[in-house]
Amino acid sequence: MNRRAWIQFGFLAAFWGASYLFIKVALDDGVGPAPIVFARTALAALVLLPLALRLGALGGLRGQVGPILVLALIQVAAPFMLISVGEQDLPSSLTGILVATAPIFTFLLAFALSGEERAGTVSLAGVGIGVAGVGLLLGVDAGGGTAALVGGLLVVLASLGYGLGAWYLKRNIHGVEPVGVVAATMAASALMVAPLAVIDLPSQAPALDAVVSLVALGVLGTGVSFVLYYSLIASVGPARASLVAYVAPGFSVIYGVTLLDEAFTWATAAGLVLIVGGSWLAAEGRPPWRRSEPAVEAAPAPEAARA
Repeated sequence: MNRRAWIQFGFLAAFWGASYLFIKVALDDGVGPAPIVFARTALAALVLLPLALRLGALGGLRGQVGPILVLALIQVAAPFMLISVGEQDLPSSLTGILVATAPIFTFLLAFALSGEERAGTVSLAGVGIGVAGVGLLLGVDAGGGTAALVGGLLVVLASLGYGLGAWYLKRNIHGVEPVGVVAATMAASALMVAPLAVIDLPSQAPALDAVVSLVALGVLGTGVSFVLYYSLIASVGPARASLVAYVAPGFSVIYGVTLLDEAFTWATAAGLVLIVGGSWLAAEGRPPWRRSEPAVEAAPAPEAARA
């Protein structure tokens, strides 16, 4: 990777890792989960749709409206909503770590539903390590009783949605540029969530920090981030670009601890290592030091990066 690619990689990890900080600030200012999801998807669509049009990436969507709507529901609208609801009772740093379980679900679904992934020893060990990390975070680090436990399970369920969406995308949507798929799913998700957002409008105008957080979440944490991600795919390949999914949780911890005064305990550190390491092993089927760049032309956005 050249210097420009490293800079893009750093900004991408920083933006995606900040998503949970932005969500937490908006929640603490009284903005409900549905308005948060609507704001981020609508703003992301405003960023991505003009780019997709300029690149001619929307032409392949004809005849695939149904699959796009299903994908928007299971991989964007529902997971975003689950994360926003769950984070009401969780620290932003813990939320960012739990979302990193998505590659584990991607592996399990690919193996269970289609047999596409071989259940190698390293991958299965990664699943076990990741599950242990989830148990450690929810059992020790959440520290908020039943509400925090339920919130954590909702975030993990969102990661399952990301994995299911990746499997559905691979099986049902073909011949569409990735940026076109993302732009269309963001727009469709905004439309799906709009009625809930209207019902859940805050009783008073949000504070300035909440408004800034929502704009940053939609424009930087979602829209601009996907532009950076596809730029990295073009320059260094999808396998190297996808590594951002394992770096972003570290940024979420840094933001939560330094900007929101969230606690950083031994359980936080251990859970981060176990989940990120287990997700890597489950997805790669090999230790990091034996990684090689696979010969693939394109890849969907990393699941962890979608939140």
